[in-house]
Amino acid sequence: MAILKQNDEFDADSLKEKVIGIASDMVMHDSGFHLHTTKAQLLYAPSGCMTVTTSDSQFVLPPFRMLWIPANEAHRVNFRNMVAYRSVYFDTDYAEKYIGYSLKVLHVNPLLKEIIERICFWEWKTPDRGQENILSVFWNEINEAPEEKLTLKMPKDRRFKKVVEEWTLRSAMPPMLKKLTDETGAVEKTITRIFKKETGLSYQEWRQQWRLQRSIELLVEGNSIGEVSHILDFSSDSAFIEFFKKHTGSTPLQYLMKNE
Repeated sequence: MAILKQNDEFDADSLKEKVIGIASDMVMHDSGFHLHTTKAQLLYAPSGCMTVTTSDSQFVLPPFRMLWIPANEAHRVNFRNMVAYRSVYFDTDYAEKYIGYSLKVLHVNPLLKEIIERICFWEWKTPDRGQENILSVFWNEINEAPEEKLTLKMPKDRRFKKVVEEWTLRSAMPPMLKKLTDETGAVEKTITRIFKKETGLSYQEWRQQWRLQRSIELLVEGNSIGEVSHILDFSSDSAFIEFFKKHTGSTPLQYLMKNE
């Protein structure tokens, strides 16, 4: 069995096979924080966009990015719209010979996309010779894949617990600094100090990075530039385009086209 329905129970750690692929079309999903003790995980969506939060960071996974999650790394997967969810689990001893122990966001090229798709629909059994050959190509491509750096460190201070949860679920957007002081009761200097210490960025810088990640999600989900500009409170479409180009080197449309 490789195709799962949204509410099916699944426990990768309970399965003995060294490679286990699953596929599912899901919507409005929140996995909650969890970890896998005996399996490393590849997480990918050929369509749609996922948000993954670890103990201290957040990642956005559009169709041209995958996340490699080592065993015992606590993580949480969220998405709101329809996502073609793909996940491959590997025995830790087997996988770490090829990729090591680190959490990584990697670029997915067309060949990797096709290989992942094939693995996710394999039966759960010992790979035959043909499948081993495919796995050999897979590991070669993984080791050649460029690593993506768009990672957002998340603040852990208890005063921000409620608002960070809202930002993670995308039910609210990080406000301007003055408004955040009203919401949390912390003064501006305290907020700035905490964000600098826990994320490496000032609050204003962090908010801009959050907006960038959210804009990629919204664009991948099919929203127009005008809609994204409005949702993220930019003064105009051109202001959003300039912001996006400053941070990625491409306009929103160029960014999506070059990653197709």
